[in-house]
Amino acid sequence: MTAEELSNVIVKGMEDKKASDIVVMDLRDINSTMTDFFVICSGTSDTQIEGISNAVEEEVYKSNKEKPWKSEGKNNRQWVLMDYVNVVVHIFLKEKREFYQLEDLWGDAKVTKINNQ
Repeated sequence: MTAEELSNVIVKGMEDKKASDIVVMDLRDINSTMTDFFVICSGTSDTQIEGISNAVEEEVYKSNKEKPWKSEGKNNRQWVLMDYVNVVVHIFLKEKREFYQLEDLWGDAKVTKINNQ
């Protein structure tokens, strides 16, 4: 499965749990990046953050039999990072996402906004 295909599977998992403001950032044309894609979304509660991260893991495992290489933040449920090596998933509480402004840090990336609620 390509990194782009994996990104699409991750987006499906996010959409299944009603994640908001989903964006896919293509980092392939940026020098010295550690991954090909970031997939970022927001949730409104720590419960939803947990649900989104579980849905992403389940969706990726169903389609690719792959688990994240590394995962962080599941205990705090404010910013969950799931590293699939070529695709890194960021699931934020809305206020944490606004604070860290990850999209602005990678302003040279090609950003695709996913139409959702």
